[in-house]
Amino acid sequence: MNIRNGVAVFVAFAALLAGAGVAAFGGGPGAVRKQVEASMLVTGRIDVDSSGAVSRFSLDRQEKLPAGVVNLVAKAVPTWKFEPVVIDGKPTNVTTRMNIRLVARKLDADNYSIELRSAGFGSPSDKWADRPRGQKLTPPDYPGNAVASGVAGTVYLLVRAGRDGKVTDAIAEQVNLRVVASENVMEQWRRVFEDASVRQAKRWTFSPPTEGEDADADHLVMRVPVVFSLDDHPASRAYGRWEAYVPGPRKSNPWREDEEGIGFSPDTLAPGGAYLTGSGLRLLTALSGT
Repeated sequence: MNIRNGVAVFVAFAALLAGAGVAAFGGGPGAVRKQVEASMLVTGRIDVDSSGAVSRFSLDRQEKLPAGVVNLVAKAVPTWKFEPVVIDGKPTNVTTRMNIRLVARKLDADNYSIELRSAGFGSPSDKWADRPRGQKLTPPDYPGNAVASGVAGTVYLLVRAGRDGKVTDAIAEQVNLRVVASENVMEQWRRVFEDASVRQAKRWTFSPPTEGEDADADHLVMRVPVVFSLDDHPASRAYGRWEAYVPGPRKSNPWREDEEGIGFSPDTLAPGGAYLTGSGLRLLTALSGT
């Protein structure tokens, strides 16, 4: 979808590229500037019938979302097809959560394109007993050099924990930055946030699921988003707000094969939770609905 004179999108881009609230080293090298995206995370619920077709969906706080975003989602979601969920040998209707990441790119001075970039879904049962729960998830300290330089970002961790709930290993699957700099400097900042997050994650403890297929697993692999933000004002994290960032490369999961459906990306996960890998509905068709 193309939009003209996207004021809210323009503000998000301008804030990042001009250094309003974030750092912009040397005015921002051109190659990195072209990677800047404005992103919005939309959440809701989705009903999938026994054939894998979408029977109904709803968006959270729809009144907070731009009309163009609502229309784009409403056009795409009903066309999706999922791998049918089989429980006790029978295809089953399920209802679960839905997270959609939309991305806007600048085409020229007045025009932007908006697309559904990725989507993530809850587990078929969506029961608390099927999920791991964090017991001691103290967030990492904000690296002092990042604070001094005004650098912010989000780290999407992959965390491996044993049956006792203690973390045995962790990596940064992806690091998105709210800063514009040379490729080398960007990579240095990604490592700074990754190192701080991984170091703290190895101190975390989880309670394993007590029900479901992972209840007896010898280890668990989870995704945990970690946000480093210099702006703690609630308006900076308002639902339905565009936020600009430079996406980092995504690493593969070293502990299990890519088991997610079409269109999944770790940036569909909302901060503040731990998400068991491979537990969500598997999308089989394109996000765009075409």
